[in-house]
Amino acid sequence: MSRQQHFDYVIVGGGSAGCVLANRLSADPDVSVCLLEAGPSDRWNPFIRIPVGVIAMMWGRAYNWAFRTEPQKNLNDRELFWPRGKTLGGSSAVNAMCYTRGDPSDYDHWADLGNRGWGYRDLLPYFRMSENFEAGENEYHGAGGGYNVAQLRETNPLSGVFLKAAEECGFPANNDFSGATDEGFGYYHVAQKDGRRCSNAHAFLHPVARRPNLTVLTRTRGLKVLVEGKRAVGVTVKRKGRLRPNEIRADREVILAGGAINSPQLLLLSGIGPREEIEPHGIDLVHELPGVGRNLQDHLDITLIHRERTRLGISLHPRWLLTRGIPALFRYFLGGRGGALSSNVAEAGGFVKLRDEDPVCSLQCHFLPAIEQDHGHNLWNTFRYYGYSLRICDLRPRSRGHIGLRSAAPSDDPLIQPNYLDQKPDMDHLVAAVRLGRRLLDSNAFAPHRRDEFKPGTSVQSDDDIREFIRAEAETIYHPVGTCRMGPDPAEAVVDDRLRVHGMRGLRVVDASIMPTLVGSNTNAPTTAIAEKAAEMIREDGTDDVSNRDAG
Repeated sequence: MSRQQHFDYVIVGGGSAGCVLANRLSADPDVSVCLLEAGPSDRWNPFIRIPVGVIAMMWGRAYNWAFRTEPQKNLNDRELFWPRGKTLGGSSAVNAMCYTRGDPSDYDHWADLGNRGWGYRDLLPYFRMSENFEAGENEYHGAGGGYNVAQLRETNPLSGVFLKAAEECGFPANNDFSGATDEGFGYYHVAQKDGRRCSNAHAFLHPVARRPNLTVLTRTRGLKVLVEGKRAVGVTVKRKGRLRPNEIRADREVILAGGAINSPQLLLLSGIGPREEIEPHGIDLVHELPGVGRNLQDHLDITLIHRERTRLGISLHPRWLLTRGIPALFRYFLGGRGGALSSNVAEAGGFVKLRDEDPVCSLQCHFLPAIEQDHGHNLWNTFRYYGYSLRICDLRPRSRGHIGLRSAAPSDDPLIQPNYLDQKPDMDHLVAAVRLGRRLLDSNAFAPHRRDEFKPGTSVQSDDDIREFIRAEAETIYHPVGTCRMGPDPAEAVVDDRLRVHGMRGLRVVDASIMPTLVGSNTNAPTTAIAEKAAEMIREDGTDDVSNRDAG
């Protein structure tokens, strides 16, 4: 590649949103598109395609940014692990593949905040457009899209026990969390095709990678957005193995799609954001925008663990590789890609209201037929015991944090301050989550399998005891959003309702960072819909930005 190249659109970030944008924008043969991804290609890592390989994706930094938060004062000063995908497909290449969207009111609230065209009925066509719902097209689901949404090919027996426990406790069954309601319990639909992970790279990017007007550069990190006046004109990048940075010019737009951590970091490194966050690091202030990096929200999660007493164990366990590993490999690769290797591990779950009169669900459950601690980093008890885990998160936390800079060096991880449990209702909801989890796991349905409660343990009974357990054990469930908030007021928002950066030309942000508030669900499907809508808006805006590129 020459020292400088020109494209119509330069997309920074080859993750969930970036893959959609690359597909939709390059569908016009008259425009050129360049997609930049800091990590390697996803094609050569078998753990990405094999669903149960999600466990392995928590290890190492080759395909995972493996961020760490600041010490959390409300979580015993722990620095929490924040995994994010660092490869084509982004976090859709390393997540548990659960397909959920949240409640319609989540999106209607965005519209109520002044974001025209972002209500649920506005976004539903984009959810449907992106999707191929294997169970069949209907009012809520589409057919023919690249994002393949399937039922699990095989589930662990303990996942079925969990659903019986939910029924015993009086909760409704739900076979589609993205249908008429998300309330109830059932098996998750998953982003899989033929028993393999269907990341956004496989859904949207790889099928069009040979288009002559699409250039995909991996191991290429954006260092700085190039700005002339108040217009973004390109990106300075550093490619692995190259001694010097390159400039990649955008004749129409630079589109940041790095996610809720990397997108605000790049804006700050480019001198766009709060003065007090930029100038102390010796970076020239290019455009003061107070909201950059603010409004960080995430789902905090608490895990209950039981040890299993079933003879020989039916939960997922490393010993399983010795007794059933070879037949499972044969069944997966030669028998239609079914069996345990097609498991996303978090097979079953549900959404729960704290009170019957509540308008929306407050808690989400993910049941794992295995002992899971510290994101799979702590395997000591996983090897020692058979068991099962129940993860429960608070869906709509009130606490807000921020993303900042540690230094002016793009290679340094950003400062991540989620400010977990800053608001009392967030802790109250997690205490309720522990009590809900105990109710489910202590039900008669689990009696033939239950050995004992391993976490939090029977000594933890009072609300104060439970709060201490939460402070010691709570972790993220990987849904950070909000740091480039969409809204009409540039005093607090970063982008307008067409995702253009306030006060700038030729610069948009398209990823989970634009969400004004966190949706009550897993976040990959909403991020995909955001990118679908954004691509349409960018095409509608057409050459308007070109004719005004010297404005500002």
